[in-house]
Amino acid sequence: MRILLIGAEGTVGKAAMGELGSRHEIIKAGRSSGDVRVDVMDEASIRAMFAQVGKVDAIVTTVGHTHFGPVAAMTAKDFRKGLDDKLMGQINVALIGQTFLNDGGSITLTSGVLNRDPIRQGANAAAVNGALDGFVKSAAVELPRGLRINVVSPGLLEESAKKYEGFFPGHEPVSSARVGLAYAKAVEGALTGQVIIVG
Repeated sequence: MRILLIGAEGTVGKAAMGELGSRHEIIKAGRSSGDVRVDVMDEASIRAMFAQVGKVDAIVTTVGHTHFGPVAAMTAKDFRKGLDDKLMGQINVALIGQTFLNDGGSITLTSGVLNRDPIRQGANAAAVNGALDGFVKSAAVELPRGLRINVVSPGLLEESAKKYEGFFPGHEPVSSARVGLAYAKAVEGALTGQVIIVG
C-alpha cells in the first residue's frame, strides 16, 4: 500500500510508522519535517501536498494541538485553538483527501482518551476528541467507492507520560506498540466508522 502519514515525526506518528513502515510505502508529511510539508489548518497547503503526492491507498493523520487550561479561565480564543488545529486540521485532510484516495482506500484520524475519561484542564481536548469520533461515525455512511474512515483513540502514551506528569492521575500509559497495532487495524483491516480505542 501507498500510505500518506501526516505527523510522522510526532509521538503517535512514530507509533503508526513503527507498525506500518515495514510493510508499506510510507510518505511522511509534516509542518516542518517529512518527505512533503503541509499545514493542515490551511486548505491550500493540503491541496498542494496532494498535488505533489498524488493518489494514495490510505491517509493517516496523527496531528493536532488543543488547549489545556481551567474552564474558569478559558476564553473563546483558547477554545478555538483545538477546534481550528486538531479538529478542523484533520477534517480538512479528510474532506480534501477523499478525492485523492484509490478505490477501497481509507482515512484514519486520531482523537484521544479525554472525551471518555476526562481530566482537569482537558475540556477543550475532550470536546475536540468527541467531535472527531462523531465525524468519523457519520462520514463512514456516506463515503463512495468503498472508501473507509476510522479514528484511533489512544490513551496517554508511555513516551508522553513524563511530559504530562500530574495531568493524568490514575491513567495507565499505553505502549507505542499497542497504538501502532490500532493504526494497522484501521488501515489494513475492513472496519469503517469505528473508534478504535487503545486504553
